[in-house]
Amino acid sequence: MKKLRLFPVLLAVILIVVVVKHYPRLNIITGFSAKSVCSCTFEAERDLVSIESGDNGFSPINLASNKINFQEKSVISTVFGMKKRKAIYKDGMGCVLVPEYFNNTENILEFISNRQMVKSQLPYPYGIGIQRDTIFDNIDYEALNKAVDNAFDKENNSVKKTRAVLVIHNNQIVAEKYAEGFSKNTKLLGWSMTKSITSAIVGVLSKQGKVALDQANLFPEWENDERSKITLNNLLQMNSGLEWIEDYNTISDVTKMLFLTEDMPNVQLEKPLVGKPNNTWNYSSGTTNLISKFIRNQFETHQEYLDFWYEELIDKIGMHSMVLETDIAGNYVGSSYSWATARDWAKFGLLYLHNGNWNGQQILDKSWIDYSVTPTNKSKGEYGAQFWLNAGGVYPNAPKDLFSCNGYQGQHVFIIPSKELIIVRFGLTENPEFNFDNFLSKILISVN
Repeated sequence: MKKLRLFPVLLAVILIVVVVKHYPRLNIITGFSAKSVCSCTFEAERDLVSIESGDNGFSPINLASNKINFQEKSVISTVFGMKKRKAIYKDGMGCVLVPEYFNNTENILEFISNRQMVKSQLPYPYGIGIQRDTIFDNIDYEALNKAVDNAFDKENNSVKKTRAVLVIHNNQIVAEKYAEGFSKNTKLLGWSMTKSITSAIVGVLSKQGKVALDQANLFPEWENDERSKITLNNLLQMNSGLEWIEDYNTISDVTKMLFLTEDMPNVQLEKPLVGKPNNTWNYSSGTTNLISKFIRNQFETHQEYLDFWYEELIDKIGMHSMVLETDIAGNYVGSSYSWATARDWAKFGLLYLHNGNWNGQQILDKSWIDYSVTPTNKSKGEYGAQFWLNAGGVYPNAPKDLFSCNGYQGQHVFIIPSKELIIVRFGLTENPEFNFDNFLSKILISVN
């Protein structure tokens, strides 16, 4: 009986310990949870059980409780009833996380991008038609399918947590598989793969002669200090010398930006110079959102900025499932928030595989592709212009010409020109739970 009386006390002590430990992070925990549940529910059309056990199923995010309002298309998340955060959805724009201090929600997402989604009847990847039934003599299909199957968990296992794998060779889908609850029509969050989209938008502006890589004096706020010398190239290569801490496990610059801030680009804009431009490589999501602001500044109106990404790139290559999400200030979160099906993500990879050409139309100059895969100074051959590289041998069993769009928790579009291959993988794990070098090598062995 005494033990039973002690149980509520013990439970209360445990609860207090948990709250004290996580209280400074509650804003970020509930912010992450509300945004994740909102986007997964209304953009990816998934159920709450799947979201909470998958996307939100890790500590401390799994402490949050989530309530979905289907009529309002919003989500409210709390931890033990504290630190309530809200995310709101709007058709065509995705979800936006409302800052805790933001009281006026009536005009949130009052803007919307205009899209021209003309769906061609050509076979995939250039249209929505069924691809031609082609068998390649240089592919060992049994080995390929085994390699793809091996990327997924077996029954009752949850280690690799792969959701989608897609392999394209010579413009043909040669292997494709999805985990239970996902399909070719499921939109998937690219996380930092969005950075490569942002880079491509700058590439389009460059092709149109509207921007130059060597231009400096990028923002009026920098004109009276050393930051005025930072070039567009420095931003694209993550080599600006600006202060930034990219740590998702603590209250850092990146978590404060994504989950506490109304106008995300301003977080990096206001940071001081702590290194030397072109000599201080530092991975920074803040820098990519600053590039998004730079792109915004090239247009007279906010509507032109919103439309340009779709008109000049995304819808031109038929990525019609893609949705770019914004912050409350209306900036595309170019560092992290874009949703598309695995097949549409593969189209973006194909654009780069084909040196910026899309079915005869030159979307990006070949020189821009070459620039994108040129190693950044001080990156040890691992990074280009918002793309990751294998020039330094990160994947020992893959060709050195491999480059990729990479995202948090193991989202990847691998582009391998020497093999005419695009390999897409979505999931919830990175190394060591998921061995990417082994995954790539097994697929590469099957393609002679």
